[in-house]
Amino acid sequence: MIKRFIVIVAFFSAFIAEAQENVSSPYSYYGIGLTNFKGTVENRSMGGLSIFADSIHINMQNPASYGRLKMTNYSIGASHDRINLKSDVASDNAKITSLDYLSLAFPVSDKVGIGLGVVPYTSVGYRILDTEEGSASLLNGRGGMNKVFLSAGWAVTNELSVGVDANYNFGNFQNSQSINRGELQYGTTDVNRSDIKGFTFNFGANYQKMLNETLALHVSSTYAPAMDLDSENGRAISTVDFSGGTGRVIDFRELDLANTQFEFPSKVSLGAGLGERNKWFVGAEYANVGSSSYEDSFSFRGDNGEYEDASQISVGGFYIPQYNSFSSYFERVVYRAGFRFDETGLIVNDEPINEFGMSFGLGLPVGSNFSNINLGIELGQRGTRDSGLIQENFLRLSIGLSLNDKWFTKRKFN
Repeated sequence: MIKRFIVIVAFFSAFIAEAQENVSSPYSYYGIGLTNFKGTVENRSMGGLSIFADSIHINMQNPASYGRLKMTNYSIGASHDRINLKSDVASDNAKITSLDYLSLAFPVSDKVGIGLGVVPYTSVGYRILDTEEGSASLLNGRGGMNKVFLSAGWAVTNELSVGVDANYNFGNFQNSQSINRGELQYGTTDVNRSDIKGFTFNFGANYQKMLNETLALHVSSTYAPAMDLDSENGRAISTVDFSGGTGRVIDFRELDLANTQFEFPSKVSLGAGLGERNKWFVGAEYANVGSSSYEDSFSFRGDNGEYEDASQISVGGFYIPQYNSFSSYFERVVYRAGFRFDETGLIVNDEPINEFGMSFGLGLPVGSNFSNINLGIELGQRGTRDSGLIQENFLRLSIGLSLNDKWFTKRKFN
């Protein structure tokens, strides 16, 4: 079974490496693109919280959660985004459908669990046409960075668990600009590409304490140190004849660019919440990302973005009317909701680019072993129309499968 899953992960990795354009945003031009949410539909539907950990669900945001697993869990998720982009002078719409994650986790003992999988971590995708007095400039971008991860968690005590993620990052970013001036026969196309690879790590801790017979305190923390990733850089400049309407290349030159390293930013998070087992949970979480490390990276692309450290605030929770109800299916449904606010750390034209979202979700029981189909919806906004920038309003629909099974069960009879 695990060999079959590894084959699926390899196929999934190859697929997203070839089809990484799962975002449509001009802000993905900067740095290494927009950061995707590394978590399940269940987490995203609670504003992105990574605090809660139990014995039957994967929590890819905090590796300490694997130490609490009692069953094998398969998880896969996908989403569909509808985006409205507005500036002071124009508007446009976009639709994006993407695979978000594939993961497998299983306990190897009563106190140790292992997880592995793949997620698209950052995404680049935009197409911007600028026309003025007989000239035209077209900016195109695509690509992203993916993570293949191997995680382990250990329940040190019944209350405290710790864990670590080892992530291999790979992918590429392609940015091109084509310029055609009406009074000239020839135009130019400038293409920049960076191929990224390297390892990063994430450490986590999760603490759960019963305050009385029903009420439990949950505390969660993660820390990912800054790590250097390798970037193989290339640039090509073409002279293009646009007179026939086909864009025929008449001269092509590749430029040698030095391979570089850039610092992938550190991240630290801390959150806490209260809940009643199999009934309800509510919590809040704060994270800080050292994205100011991007300030000196990718300078060869000539972008005008600036960076400062980013921060994220999430609030959310869930409610289950009666998890073991035999009379009503809907009383066993998990109802989720949350809110998040992200200061992305990106500054364009002296304007900070912030993002917020409101999310709602349902966990629909299927089959046995507490498996679920998870549905989520998020309404959000990114950016601003001030200083000639673009405001993005988005609707994200998500679906995920969380399927449980029992491995390594000893047979009582042969």
